[in-house]
Amino acid sequence: MEFHISRKAREKYNFDESLFRLSGTVVLSDFKTVRHVAAQLEDVNAQAGELNAMGLLHEVFHYVVRLYRQEKNPQLLENSMEQLQKNLSKKTLDKALRVFAREFPPTSVYRGEYTIDEYMKGTTEGIPNRQILMEELMMLWLNNVNPACQSYKKELFDDTALKKHSAYQAIIEQLELFFAAQPFFGPKNQNLLAMLRSPAVTVPHSLGGQLEYIREYWEPLLGDFQARLLSGLDLLEEEEKFRGLGPGETPVLDFSGVSCDEEYERFTADRHWMPRLVLIAKSTHVWLDQLSKTYNRTISRLDQIPDEELDKLAHHGFTGLWLIGLWERSRASRRIKQMCGNPEALASAYSIYEYRPADDLGGEEALNNLKHRAWQRGIRLASDMVPNHMGIDSPWLAEHPDWFLSLDYCPYPSYSFNGPNLSSDPRVSIFLEDHYYEHTDAAVVFKWVNNHSGDVRYIYHGNDGTSMPWNDTAQLNYLNPEVREAVIRTIFSVSVKFPVIRFDAAMTLTKRHFQRLWFPEPGFGGDIPTRAGNGMTKGEFHLHMPEEFWRQVVDRFAGANSDTLLLAEAFWLMEAYFVRTLGMHRVYNSAFMNFLKNEHNEQFRSSIKNVLQFNRGILKRFVNFVNNPDEETAVAQFGKDDKYFGVCTLMVTLPGLPMFGHGQIEGFAEKYGMEYPCAYWDETPDQHLVERHEREIFPLIRKRYLFADVEQFLFYDFYTPEGLVNEDVIAFSNRFADERALVIYHNKYAETTGWIKTSVPFLIKKDDENGNNETLILKDLAAGLGLTPKDNYYTIFRDHTAGLEYIRSSKELFEKGLYVELKAFKKHVLLDFREVEDNREAIYSQLAGMLKGKGVPRIDDTLRRHFLNLHNS
Repeated sequence: MEFHISRKAREKYNFDESLFRLSGTVVLSDFKTVRHVAAQLEDVNAQAGELNAMGLLHEVFHYVVRLYRQEKNPQLLENSMEQLQKNLSKKTLDKALRVFAREFPPTSVYRGEYTIDEYMKGTTEGIPNRQILMEELMMLWLNNVNPACQSYKKELFDDTALKKHSAYQAIIEQLELFFAAQPFFGPKNQNLLAMLRSPAVTVPHSLGGQLEYIREYWEPLLGDFQARLLSGLDLLEEEEKFRGLGPGETPVLDFSGVSCDEEYERFTADRHWMPRLVLIAKSTHVWLDQLSKTYNRTISRLDQIPDEELDKLAHHGFTGLWLIGLWERSRASRRIKQMCGNPEALASAYSIYEYRPADDLGGEEALNNLKHRAWQRGIRLASDMVPNHMGIDSPWLAEHPDWFLSLDYCPYPSYSFNGPNLSSDPRVSIFLEDHYYEHTDAAVVFKWVNNHSGDVRYIYHGNDGTSMPWNDTAQLNYLNPEVREAVIRTIFSVSVKFPVIRFDAAMTLTKRHFQRLWFPEPGFGGDIPTRAGNGMTKGEFHLHMPEEFWRQVVDRFAGANSDTLLLAEAFWLMEAYFVRTLGMHRVYNSAFMNFLKNEHNEQFRSSIKNVLQFNRGILKRFVNFVNNPDEETAVAQFGKDDKYFGVCTLMVTLPGLPMFGHGQIEGFAEKYGMEYPCAYWDETPDQHLVERHEREIFPLIRKRYLFADVEQFLFYDFYTPEGLVNEDVIAFSNRFADERALVIYHNKYAETTGWIKTSVPFLIKKDDENGNNETLILKDLAAGLGLTPKDNYYTIFRDHTAGLEYIRSSKELFEKGLYVELKAFKKHVLLDFREVEDNREAIYSQLAGMLKGKGVPRIDDTLRRHFLNLHNS
């Protein structure tokens, strides 16, 4: 497998020269090589499966070009260059090829064996080198316009220099014209360039999806490539399971197996402000560094955050600010990360030393200053609480070693602990397992020594069983009632400072999963190595942990009449359980991001329909997001165009809590590590993206009251003219007082038309003659919008996206529904509904007939002009 790597990246990462072909592309010959290269690319958090997939795409594209030349036009490259020279000039073309060869040098040029001009005059294996450069330039463009490659673009194959210093863009435009006039090719009979673009166009944000597309649609052409594509897909899936917080594919929410005895209904009522909360996350140290650059002065403390920034957040409609990494962090964690290669690294934000505002951020005084100024603008501060574990050198380790899961013997004879003492507390010594420093293993335990008594323990690192242990943390033992009480008291101390608390990895502390991970039932071990010998039956486990920890937390807060919103990060199909049974106010809904990113629209719609048919109160307690600190950035997953804005519109208009990521609005591509003291990429806000948020998203955030609740929420099927449900269209309406809204979004690269008329069924509590208090009902669109089913009534509404107003017959909306035409990734947000009763002159009927469904800037203005013209005539 091969793809382009720039000269700059080659020099930065010092790749082995044996990896490169004569053309200058890097060759990934096997999975071992892929993993080696991925390990070197630390600054982009590279994944071997993704690198392998990009290499496969590059190689398949070259192969398809060769097939085309064999079957359709042997002189393809020569002809294309002749046309380019004719339309742009040879000088212009050669300049672009020189810039390309400078930025992405062939091996002989990179080694200094030839100058660029000498290389361009020569041949390689009988092929003119100018033609080789031409084909590679085209492949580079394909990489750069592929949304699924964006997280690697800036570091590895950015074409900005070509755009800046040559007629690269004009060359691409001429190539598109050239290929459009050439014989068509392939299973779908396309022009060659369109064929090479089709995987990324059809499945824009998934490298795996693009490989699947090629495997399915190009199968007659592929030959031996089929087996390699399957292996590439296996590697992607393997890595996804290994690094994800939940194994494998995101499951559809399904309540068919819910036990009413175990999963009873006990929601916690919201305070008045909670439904309208809109959060934005900030990695605190990174944000302060970015603000320092923006304002050209040192901003390193919370009390130095400019009022202008808070004003901007408030103006956009944000009512919550989540400050990531604000507690005093583990000194040992910082030392570990610096020893492992980043001399500037902080400790991980989730390796907590103590729950007090960090000294380097200004401590308690600076936090109180920011909290006061934020609240003056209606913004509540949110913070993390990490209940599963503490930092590896937390004072709790010295004072309460029995609070942590440990062994009195080393679980593996191969483990050794000869590294430096990571403890700054003279009472204890702490040693990480040696192989961690060598990057050859990540042990499940570390060595703890009581310096006074000589007592030695091997304490487990925090672990959720899905990936490597968190090697700068120590795992708390929740079978110990003292631990549960100490953590609850800590949560209360956090709530004094923050009205919103996010509980990290909360699902690991449910009885079901804490037992599965640490005290597995006999025959069900294996999630965490060495724990099978500590198994318990369910009955034994229940004796030690008789009640759900989170239910204890929620009940204690309810008893204290707290005004704190409790938000759980939870996966593994625990989302509904956390809000409906355990009583959390809000819970992560990662299915929102994953389903919509991958365009698994049927699964997305099924999850919502299942929630509505089980208990719609769950829906308003979801936290919806398009990225979070553990995921790739929003721009890497959704791009910057219509798909992103369509999904972002759903995020701010569905019931639930919308949560924006750091850099999402600005279009930043860097994923900030939890130990980052600053942003390492020199990025500036994408003004076009920011302005589009200001036009399309922020006005909707400011109307959060209209979308937040579920009592008037209806979710619709979209019927095509053939009578089939198009699962790619997501449509719903909501109401607040006299305001109504209808949101429609098409999450697919395709065009469609159809009707929205009837909602999907939803469950309501309702007494009937048989004594049943639950029944499934559905509503028509017109009834959901509160319209009047009479001939002389008309409905006027405004499309927020287009800025146009429309008029429809209310009776037609009752009888047929609303007809909609949708292009790829397009949306409609229909607002400002109002009904008018026609008069004797039937002016609204005439106007509707005249417009024939088209929109106008203002219906009233059009009405006045139309009837003024009639009167004058």
